[in-house]
Amino acid sequence: VVGAEQFGLSDAWLTQADELVRIPMLGQADSLNVAAAATILLYEVVRQRGGK
Repeated sequence: VVGAEQFGLSDAWLTQADELVRIPMLGQADSLNVAAAATILLYEVVRQRGGK
């Protein structure tokens, strides 16, 4: 589940999650749109699995 750009996920969703992931960001931006966040997350999963 990926949260909304402005508010993220509600506490109800957060308490049900098995894992929580944050994407570290530099500079003044403090959020990404959901498509960009999902792309970064999936890229990192593939990278950590050796590209398989």
